[in-house]
Parts: sequence; structure tokens; C-alpha cells
Amino acid sequence: MARLLSVNVGMPQDVSWQGRTVRTGAWKSPVRGRRMVRRLNVEGDGQGDLAGHGGEIRAVLVYQLESYRYWRKRLGRDDLAFGMFGENFTVDGLPDDEVCIGDRYRIGEAEFEVTQPRVTCYRVGMRLGEPAMASLLVAHHRPGFYLRVITEGRVQAGDGITLTRRGPGELSVADTDALLYLPDRDPAKLRTALRIPALSPGWQQSFRDLAAAGQSGQPGSPEPGPPGFRPLRVARIVPETADVSSVHLGTTDGTPLPEARPGQYLSLRLAVDGTARAVRSYSLSCAPAAGTYRISVKHEPHGKVSGYIHARLRAGDLMDVAGPRGTFVLEEGTGPVVLLSAGIGVTPVLAMLHRLAAVRDPRPVWWIHTARDRAHHAFADEAHALLAWLPHAREHVYYTAATPHLDENHITLGRPTAASLTALGIPADADAYLCGPTAFMDDLSGHLRELGLRPERIRTERFGTLAAVNPGVTPTAPVRPHQPPGPPGTGPLVTFTRSGITTPWSPARASLLELAEACAIPTRWSCRTGVCHTCVTPLVTGDITYTTPPLELPEPGTVLVCCTTPATEVVLDL
Repeated sequence: MARLLSVNVGMPQDVSWQGRTVRTGAWKSPVRGRRMVRRLNVEGDGQGDLAGHGGEIRAVLVYQLESYRYWRKRLGRDDLAFGMFGENFTVDGLPDDEVCIGDRYRIGEAEFEVTQPRVTCYRVGMRLGEPAMASLLVAHHRPGFYLRVITEGRVQAGDGITLTRRGPGELSVADTDALLYLPDRDPAKLRTALRIPALSPGWQQSFRDLAAAGQSGQPGSPEPGPPGFRPLRVARIVPETADVSSVHLGTTDGTPLPEARPGQYLSLRLAVDGTARAVRSYSLSCAPAAGTYRISVKHEPHGKVSGYIHARLRAGDLMDVAGPRGTFVLEEGTGPVVLLSAGIGVTPVLAMLHRLAAVRDPRPVWWIHTARDRAHHAFADEAHALLAWLPHAREHVYYTAATPHLDENHITLGRPTAASLTALGIPADADAYLCGPTAFMDDLSGHLRELGLRPERIRTERFGTLAAVNPGVTPTAPVRPHQPPGPPGTGPLVTFTRSGITTPWSPARASLLELAEACAIPTRWSCRTGVCHTCVTPLVTGDITYTTPPLELPEPGTVLVCCTTPATEVVLDL
């Protein structure tokens, strides 16, 4: 019979790590006597990051004696004490390749259900002093697993563990973990996973995303544009408003331009001050036609590149262009479409509107745009004309600082609100595409969720740096991206396009992720070992080297910055 060897608990604490403070409950120690286990955790235990650990679905973490023995030998460690892998229950038995999702076990007075494998998280590496541990747990098929509390009760070391019900599908913890993190997935097992009610909602969504991305034969993410930059010629520049101009670009030799999907962007490389080259990305604002691209650029008060485009760029000039790229694209389908934008955020959704109008798409379309007033309303007439081509289009425009004319029934003074969106009759099965200031997108995304739209149907495009994802790290006051401290590097140039930073590589940094962090660029990561793909970043141009081979390579045209260094000059969409 399997047996509970140790009950381990620990409250969240602040731990210093790489110059930052991490709030974590990974430091757990064995306790004696009986402990009450309730629906959220073991008595005396807590989690520092409830987004990834803890809660009803992840109330108790289990790790096995056999895995301790394995790692002691593999790592050459004789100091691995129970609780050091962050587990609440150390058990003898219940191996990951035999325990299945949905299995139920009685331990002491309590009953539990297996819900998911351990989350790949850098903090287990922090606790053990083994930075690659998150990757090793997956690669060696020894993740451990979480339990949901079915019946609350007291447990203690020495209690026997009895299987009370086998999970439907009999999909083991190890196989479930491999389905998410390793290549060569078995489609049959993926289908099985999606039919297991006990599997945690987060993992169910991840498997649904995998199925939609091609594991079930459906088309995946948009293919990236050709690698590198090519010279394009400015065909013409058209003022749209006082601070927005459209730049039409064509080839120098008449060859066809790569096709762009509506919503994608181009990256431009310009020598704005005669020497240093700056790289910026701008959304395409219409579908490519007659061998040309169109981008539309707002002149920002302190924008070096936008200022150059508005003041100095002329028809006939050449510029280096890479693209098109981006995953914020209009998806095929038959359901309703909602296009929401504010200010210059209109550009990618306008390209989507062009595509819908070109085929006279029969889908119901809601066009919702916010501008300051008529003078600052870029593409007002163009969008209005395109909507006229659609059989089921609705146009709603909001001016925040001007009263509309009496004959402009589609324009309202104010901003879109939860009540106004409700009044528009947006159905819950619509696909929504949002672009504009961060607060605008956050607010409207929340309103759309209140209307019943599922989160995966609400797509957003953020200009500039993306919001950071640094689990457990204590937030600090935001700092503008800057050159890294210390002597400049002597290696290839690294450009972070969203942040406007170009800096030479230094081998003092272990990875491109560490270089970005040294530049105060908002970053997104979780495992830091090439497993979770949270750090995946589009590679505009250049070659990289993986310092630690990832367990699964990312999609073409992207890299995992947590475990890469530049082999040549690189440009990253970060």
C-alpha cells in the first residue's frame, strides 16, 4: 500500500533572488501530528502566487520518495530533505507514470482527486539551487501532481493511501505533462485529456489551444514573413489627420510583396540621425493591393522615429522593412465580429475591415471606435464607406471631446461603457478584436466578458511593450527602458523593437532574457528553462544559439529568449 511519509507546510516569505524580491511559499518543512486539510490548503500552509499555485484545484502538491532517490543520485545531492520540492505530501508510491488524472485517493480522514501535474516554475529551482530544475522535472517525467480536496479531514505521516476511484481515460500524470510540454504529441491522448472532467481548467484550456493550433488538423498560427529586412521604396505619403500620416511602400524591382494577413504589422529600420539605426513596428492599415503596403503612423511628441517619418521622409526614399508578422489577425469563421479601437489603434482593425468588405462578408460586424473629435478621427470616411459594403454592419463611434452633428446618428459623445455595449446587442458568441491604449483594452475586455464572451474570443493588440509576466516577483516602480548598466558589450547588436533599445551583446549576460531585464524591458517568463514557452518572442531577423536546448522548439520565426544568446545581430519584437 502507498503511504504518506511526510506532511510539509510553509507560509509565503520574501526571498532575495537576482537582485529582486520573490514572494513564494516553496520553502516547506515537515510537521508532526495530525493536520487538517481543507479545500484550499493544508493547515499552516500557504502559497505566494495564487495565479500558478494553490486554490481549490491545486490545494495539495504531492511528490514521491522514489523521485527523491532519483534526484539525489542524478544531482549528486545528499541534502534533499522532504518538502524541498515544494510538496505538501511526500509519499511512498503513487509514481507519476501510474497515477492518472481524475484518480481519487483516501488519506487519513480526507479524500482527494488528482487534477494536474506540477506547474513548471522557476521557484523549485530557486529552492533547490538548481536553475534548470523546472526543465529537468519535465524531461525526466517526474513532475509530481496536484490534488483537489473532495472531503476535508485530518491526515498525518504514516497514513495509508487507498485508491477509491480510477480516473476516466486512465491518462497518467507523466503522459499529461508530456502532452503539454514535449513534442510529438499523441492526438488520441490529447482527445482523451479533453474528456477528463477532473483536469484543471487551465490545463483544459491549454489543450484546447493545442487542438486549435493544429493538433487536430486545424490551421495554426500565422506563418511569419520572410526572415530579415529588404529595401522598400516610399511610393507616397498621405496625411490622414494633423498627426497621422499613411506611408505607402512598394518594391524596388516590381517583385510581389509577401501576403499579409489583416491585423499584422511591419518592422521598419531607419537611420534617423544619420548613423544609428532605429527599428520600430507599425500595423498595416489596409490589405496589400497592387504590390504596395500601407502603414499609418501617429506623430508622438517625443517619438524619434515617428518624428522622422512625419518631418523628413519623402516619396522615393528607401527604408529597410521586415514582415509582415503578428498573431493578432482576423480569423476565418461564420460568427459575429466585433472590431473595437481607440485613436491610432484603429490601424490593425481597419485592415480587418478592408478584408471583410473586399469579400462582402455576410457575418454581422460591429465597428466601434473612440476618438477625441472629428479632427482627430483618422479614417472616418474610409471606414464608413467600407461598412457600407457589408450586408450586416453596425457603426458606433464615440467622441470624447466634441458633440456630434445632428445628422451623425452613429456618433455619441463620451466613451463606450458596459451599459452602452450591452445596448448594442453584441452576442456572446462573437469574436472581438481590440486595439488602443492599455486601459481602454482592459476596460472593454472586462465589459465583453460580462456580456458572456469567452476570454479566448477576445483578442487584443498592444502597441509598445507588452505587460510583464514575472510570477511571484514583487512589483517595483516602473522604469523606462534604458541601456544596460556597466561597460558596453562587444558582441552583436541586439534590438528590442517595442522598447526602442539597441545595445551590443555582452557575454556577462546568460541569455537574451537577462539582457532585456538589464535594460528594464518588461519581460514575460515562468520557468526560465525553455519549457513553458511563456517567453516566446518573434525574431524579426538574425540568428540565435540555444544555451540549453528547449524540450520543444517554438514556432518558426520565434525564439525562447530565456535560453538563447545572439549568434549574429538580432532584432526581437520585445
